[in-house]
Amino acid sequence: MPLGLVALAIGGFGIGLTEFVIMGLLPEVAADFGVTEAAAGWLISGYALAVVVGALGLTAATTRLPRKPVLMGLLVLFIVGNALSALAPTYELMMAGRVIAALCHGAFFGIGSVVAAGLVAPEKAAGAIAIMFTGLTAANVLGVPFGTFLGQQFGWRSTFWVIAAIGVLALVGIATLVPALHRDGPAPSLRRELGAFRSGQVWLSLLVTVLGFGGMFGAFTYIAYTLTEVSGFAANAVPWLLVLFGAGLVVGNWVGGRLADRSIDGTLLAFIGALVVVLALFAWLAWSPVATVVLLVLMGAFGFGTVPGLQSRIMRYAASAPTLASGANIGAFNLGNALGAFAGGVGITAGLGYTSPIWAGTVITLAALAVMTVAAVAARRAGRADAANAPRADAATTPASPEREPAASVA
Repeated sequence: MPLGLVALAIGGFGIGLTEFVIMGLLPEVAADFGVTEAAAGWLISGYALAVVVGALGLTAATTRLPRKPVLMGLLVLFIVGNALSALAPTYELMMAGRVIAALCHGAFFGIGSVVAAGLVAPEKAAGAIAIMFTGLTAANVLGVPFGTFLGQQFGWRSTFWVIAAIGVLALVGIATLVPALHRDGPAPSLRRELGAFRSGQVWLSLLVTVLGFGGMFGAFTYIAYTLTEVSGFAANAVPWLLVLFGAGLVVGNWVGGRLADRSIDGTLLAFIGALVVVLALFAWLAWSPVATVVLLVLMGAFGFGTVPGLQSRIMRYAASAPTLASGANIGAFNLGNALGAFAGGVGITAGLGYTSPIWAGTVITLAALAVMTVAAVAARRAGRADAANAPRADAATTPASPEREPAASVA
């Protein structure tokens, strides 16, 4: 395994920690700044919206630049944002720090996915992307509980200082371990990157990402209420149950990456279909503590197991201009989060109970499965048409089928 992937994973760990750890520190932050819990919650929402802006804006703005220096610059932005959060004397400056840190999130994972794929052979690209995203999943399993504990013991600002230090470690790692790969093909340009969005498969992939993640996070956003009000767990058991969910994320990400290297569309169809079943069972059996524990782990595994495949798929169909499309897919993940949270909140507000977000997630994920089926069928038909129209040639010159098409060359 290239050591550069470890450096990328460390960066992913720090960014994932920044995004999620605030959830466990909201009471302390709200009390320190003298704001309501709802106002403190905007530190989460504002971050998510800034991720979408950064995923598109910063990725587009850096199209012509070498990717390694861009990743390093994004980590500098990340360090500055978290240091500002740690120092912020007012709520407004805290929000500014969150936004600055969030701007690097989408661009880092979007560009980092392309770089990770370029560090390995084309047939191992999805696995390499999964290794980078392991940092994000580890942030849920280990980072968030530890960061929350640290903030409760030594003040919430200490957590952000530790996150900034992790950013420094990732910066040094990328500077020393990620090679300065050279791009193949034509010189990069924003126009060329935008041209990737002429592909219908790129748009279908983005829609699957929004709906697939929207379904899982529709269920997950209000999971604490489900666990305590429906399943009957004590409030102090929730953090440990979320650790189990995080363990599912790690396993699913690893398995999904390995399987996607064999068949991207087949893996996505299987994992999204399994997620539909798991969510439906969860909504039906949430009253059972034993079933809840099992299904919570499976929800994380099948939900996050789609990430390497989704990221690899959009890079494939973006062909020789994958960077902006890759960043857009990171933005799509966050749009899915917002969609799922909104849909789940509608059900609770309507008085449908604390299992209604899971039912909403089931319906949204079912829509993702339908779109993915359409995309896979269209891709297979296009592959057969290309094969039929191609001139007969020996094996050395026969084009690869879409399912085994090599990933775009990156640097």
